[in-house]
Amino acid sequence: MPDEENPKPRVDSFAALKYKDFRSYIGMRFFFTFAYQMQTVVLGFYIYQLTHSKIALAFIGLSEAIPAVGIALYGGYIADKYEKRKMLLIIFVGVFLSSLVMFITTLSNVAAQLHTTGILALLYAMIFCNGLARAFYGPATFTIYAQSIPKELYPNGSTWSSSSWQVASILGPLTGGFIYGFAHHIIPGLSGITATFGLTLIFMLVSLILVYMLREYPPVFIPKENIWISLKEGLNFVFTNKIMFYAMSLDLFSVFFGGVVALLPVFALDILKVGAEGLGIMRMASSLGAALTMLAMIRFSPMNKPWRNLLIAVTGFGVSIIGFGLSNIFYLSLLFLFLQGAFDSVSVIIRGTIMQLLTPDHMRGRVSAVNSMFIGSSNEIGDFESGMAAKLLGTIPAVIFGGSMTLMIVTITWLKTKKLIPLSLNQIQEPAVIKHQLKKG
Repeated sequence: MPDEENPKPRVDSFAALKYKDFRSYIGMRFFFTFAYQMQTVVLGFYIYQLTHSKIALAFIGLSEAIPAVGIALYGGYIADKYEKRKMLLIIFVGVFLSSLVMFITTLSNVAAQLHTTGILALLYAMIFCNGLARAFYGPATFTIYAQSIPKELYPNGSTWSSSSWQVASILGPLTGGFIYGFAHHIIPGLSGITATFGLTLIFMLVSLILVYMLREYPPVFIPKENIWISLKEGLNFVFTNKIMFYAMSLDLFSVFFGGVVALLPVFALDILKVGAEGLGIMRMASSLGAALTMLAMIRFSPMNKPWRNLLIAVTGFGVSIIGFGLSNIFYLSLLFLFLQGAFDSVSVIIRGTIMQLLTPDHMRGRVSAVNSMFIGSSNEIGDFESGMAAKLLGTIPAVIFGGSMTLMIVTITWLKTKKLIPLSLNQIQEPAVIKHQLKKG
């Protein structure tokens, strides 16, 4: 029976949302993600329709990953030194202008005057600019999130933050796919790409207004040392913190090999033959699985045995990828994409919480930058790998190969970290415990 004198404290699932700046942060992230995901899905479909080239799809990811990875550490250094709200305003204005250029480039009367090579060059250039913005966006938002709520609410806040991202990732691709496919039926003469980019610009403006509503976030600590020494300090922190290093590495390689997002236009047009609307539904299925799982995790946290749960989640992710590659039935493919998103969301929550708890305030920008190099751009680099593998192996063998590599990576990680599996979240926060356990292993 429960102790009447000391009843179990009630879990407040909405605790983080009671903080005004956290609500603004969530809203900003939602609308920006909605717009960006909608733009991404139609951009991939538009380029594949234009070229029917898997290599062209591969270069979408590479164009964004090169700047995002190349200056990620510098972005973290700047985020530690400067006021974050001002940084985000500059970043969002830059991304808005980039989308505006893509909107103009894809207008029917403008595109008719350009050769396919010219259209692709402009689109890749704007994607490159978005990659530059991402190098600064991640470290800045990482710090704002950490300072907008108390530390004890990080697990709850991480779940809400990830859930808002996933819900936007459901609605964005779904909306983009349907507008792309049906815009000309609603308004004769209006192309799907034009209508989609127009709505993208509106939602980006909304996110920019929400950034303006944030309070200022001055630097907690301004590095006084040389920039190279400061960046080296951030790298050393991550590489000497074993639990953080293994978590980042596991996520990096599993997403690098196991990602299928870049190839979804190929499945939509050539394999499952479901068009732009089907592509939007496929992109939605993964995000729907992630969002529903994250909503469940608001109430049922995966942090009781985080390392065990992380390994299980990545294993499920790999199996789902293989199932998707083997399926030639649209609804079965949606189920596997749903499961992929569900398993991936568990790993996102666990890794995000571990990173927030283990990172000291004065290093949040630089550690987030290292995380961006490992995780933030692994999707885009994985898109390049997927496109190249599909060109060399064929689309379906490339997907099965990626899922199999993910299972091999999680097996290697399990062999190296078996002693961490029984640890609780509190024990994982103690570096001495991790060091002792790994030595025993």
